Amino acid sequence: MRRSLLLLPLCTTFVLLAACGNKGPLYMPPKTTPAPAAATVHPAAAAAPAPAAQAPVHGYVTDMKAFDAFIATHPTPAQFQTTYPDVQLVMPGEITTMEFRTNNSRYFPEQDATGHIVGGTFR
Repeated sequence: MRRSLLLLPLCTTFVLLAACGNKGPLYMPPKTTPAPAAATVHPAAAAAPAPAAQAPVHGYVTDMKAFDAFIATHPTPAQFQTTYPDVQLVMPGEITTMEFRTNNSRYFPEQDATGHIVGGTFR
């Protein structure tokens, strides 16, 4: 009888500890930022053409025509990573796993003597 009375507080402590823990929210919505105020347009700035920078393409490569046109410009590895940030660029000599990917998420480039990408394959 005395032993069961001693075990009761120990069991309730264990149950209480098991019930608590790091159980934060499973989904954290992105923080909202206020929209920037409308900028004043100056006529001299509006007349100058903007530099032709390609917008980043998020996700894996699905538009092969656009990707081939981008590779035809002979980008540097830094330009490749800026334009396709979600595609893993495996440079020559880098160690990588050998899993089979069919979603165009890993690109093995061929480079010229200056280090620009001139071709390659998805594997």
